[in-house]
Amino acid sequence: MQVSARGDYAVRAAVALASAHPDTVSAQTLADEQSLPHKFLEAVLADLRRAGLVRSVRGADGGYRLAHSPTTTTVGAILRAVDGPLAGVRGQRPEDVTYGGAAAHLPDLWIAVRAAVRNVLDEVTLAQVASGKLPARVRRLVTAPDAWEPR
Repeated sequence: MQVSARGDYAVRAAVALASAHPDTVSAQTLADEQSLPHKFLEAVLADLRRAGLVRSVRGADGGYRLAHSPTTTTVGAILRAVDGPLAGVRGQRPEDVTYGGAAAHLPDLWIAVRAAVRNVLDEVTLAQVASGKLPARVRRLVTAPDAWEPR
């Protein structure tokens, strides 16, 4: 799985909003706190707003806030809102690809990859990331002996 800059910025902004929940935070404050380009962040926040994940508030105390509780909003939802499906094969959903011959069963692998990604991103909430209290299953993945080793 590759996380795009747009996805990374969206998750970072959403986690910052989770930390401030239920208060509003200006886009400029989010950009400064996370060292994000302000214009790009505004576009990302607009995507999150259209997806119903954040709300914009006008006025002197305006800014952005999460539309739902950070304890129920998952990282997977944020990533889907800005980047689309979590796993794709050549721009298609894994269940839509077909191969012949020796590769006929490869879609099963792509489906398994998507399921594995979902098992992490759809289980971890913004509140858990903000607090550093990831679910035990995710912590085990992070602490696996080779987890931090590049391949």
